[in-house]
Amino acid sequence: MADFVSKSTVKSAVRNLTAPFENKAAMNTIIGTILADNPWSCTPYISGGDNLPAVAKSSESYSGKVIYENNDGKQVGTVTIKAPSSGGFDTCMTNVLADEALETAMGGVASHDSSDDSFTVTLKCHAANGELYNVRFSRDAVTVTSYESDGILTTIETWADTIPALA
Repeated sequence: MADFVSKSTVKSAVRNLTAPFENKAAMNTIIGTILADNPWSCTPYISGGDNLPAVAKSSESYSGKVIYENNDGKQVGTVTIKAPSSGGFDTCMTNVLADEALETAMGGVASHDSSDDSFTVTLKCHAANGELYNVRFSRDAVTVTSYESDGILTTIETWADTIPALA
């Protein structure tokens, strides 16, 4: 029987943030800048006959909780919100917080503590050398995955060193 022969070494690296992003807007500001300015000098490419951008969002997810407290300050219920976009999350959160029938059913007043929110955005990037790799931003870390060339990590790390929120 034939053996599998390794053809490449795919790497992964993580930078744990000294302080988590305060909120999803802070993280999305950095992501918007990456998408607009392409600081890693990625290149557009063709795949399956389609022209694809140098850097693009490949996935995103946002979640948080609405807690319900009764008049004694005791937590009597929760509702978890999970949405595939920042705007979708905001809309869901606003609607749940405003739902008086839900407050009555829970027996408490609704509130949102955004410090417990979780959010991630993954960017798919095409390096000038032809490699595709991913950069995942979460509340407390930035992870680079599926790269082979150490130059890719060096470029991202050098850039990240210039962004105070990524310390």
